[in-house]
Amino acid sequence: MTEESGDATQRIQADVSTVKLDPAPSTEEPKLHHPPQSLVSFREESNLIADLDDLQKKALAQLQHLVQQALDSNQLTPHKGGGGDEDDTSGADVCIWGVPLMKDDRSDVILLKFLRARDFKAADAFEMLKTTLRWRREYGVDQLLEEDLGHDLDKVAFMHGYDRDGHPVCYNVYGEFQNKELYNRTFLDQDKQDKFIKWRIQFLERSIRKLDFRQGGISSVFQVNDFSNMPGLSKRHHWLATKQAIQIMQDNYPEFVAKQVLINLPWWYVAYYTMLSPFMTQRMKSKLVFAGPAKSADTLFKYISPEHVPVQYGGLSVDYCDCNPEFTLDDPVSDVNVKPGTKQTVEIIIYEKCTIVWELRVPGWEVRYAAEFVPDTNDAYTIIVHKSRKMLPADEPVVCESFKVTDLGKLLLIIDNPTQKKKKLLYRYKINPSNP
Repeated sequence: MTEESGDATQRIQADVSTVKLDPAPSTEEPKLHHPPQSLVSFREESNLIADLDDLQKKALAQLQHLVQQALDSNQLTPHKGGGGDEDDTSGADVCIWGVPLMKDDRSDVILLKFLRARDFKAADAFEMLKTTLRWRREYGVDQLLEEDLGHDLDKVAFMHGYDRDGHPVCYNVYGEFQNKELYNRTFLDQDKQDKFIKWRIQFLERSIRKLDFRQGGISSVFQVNDFSNMPGLSKRHHWLATKQAIQIMQDNYPEFVAKQVLINLPWWYVAYYTMLSPFMTQRMKSKLVFAGPAKSADTLFKYISPEHVPVQYGGLSVDYCDCNPEFTLDDPVSDVNVKPGTKQTVEIIIYEKCTIVWELRVPGWEVRYAAEFVPDTNDAYTIIVHKSRKMLPADEPVVCESFKVTDLGKLLLIIDNPTQKKKKLLYRYKINPSNP
């Protein structure tokens, strides 16, 4: 939930909390230069057959007929020994991404992906499907699933959380290749580049196997590409491998990306995009969203709730562990926009004796933070829980604190923004009742 500055009080959670906001001046945030935006706004289409129009249903029926004919005549069944879960002997199921073709409604979801990649031209979609099945056999994709390729690249790409529509989120962190040793181990010669391509395919295949190909299910991922500290255009080996990977994905993995958000874009981004653009279809380009460093966190929050955004990208999500036992992806985060030169107070009213635990952050900080507890008793003193302190960008990104409540009252979380930039406060809390 987002609350703008102004004369307003809004109930945040029905049980314990309100937010009181100070009046804000009319000063607007200065306009910043933005990277170029996609000219086409893309929204993922439904994979329910009932939602298709008549022409799309006709194209699906045509593709189903072509696939069934090919299955009946063993055109899609490889010779014995070809490899993969699509091979073995004639008469065996032909599978792709673990889904047997023409066996249940999951097959229709797969066929729709190929149709959309070819503008619902059934013949073209069929040729693409045949080419993909052939490539998978020749490359040995299904055996690759179980191959041990090491863990050097675990931080280069990882899955974490879900977007607001339920898509699993994949983060690609290109800045990891600033490590010269890792870069050389990954790209220095052709064998290493080939292994990198295999790793990319393996990572994608493992992610796809976790998707839901039933009608109405989530059958695509949300991608975040982090360009911070990315190797420059002079790193030729990296770009050659990247272009090859993009071409493979585009040719053989249709409609598996719901949206791509490119964040922390460097000044040379335009040259990078110009170089890769010829390898992208218009449909692929329409799914791109661009954000420079100053807007990266806010851009992510448009599509992903802050509790699902990793701490390093401005959110509050960390891997659940003993060091953070209180909060998980299931604990929602509230957010408040703090306009320039204003002070915001989050007021959490406590109705029972308990221990309250909270965590909060302001991405980039440059604000003052304080926490106070005000008892309901008239003659009681305000308790300073966290003395007012200027929080700097170099400070810990997240403050996690607790307070044992013995007298009823309210907890105040105070953020003072003296800068000329709008800031965003993220916070969440839990009430742990005291034992009787």
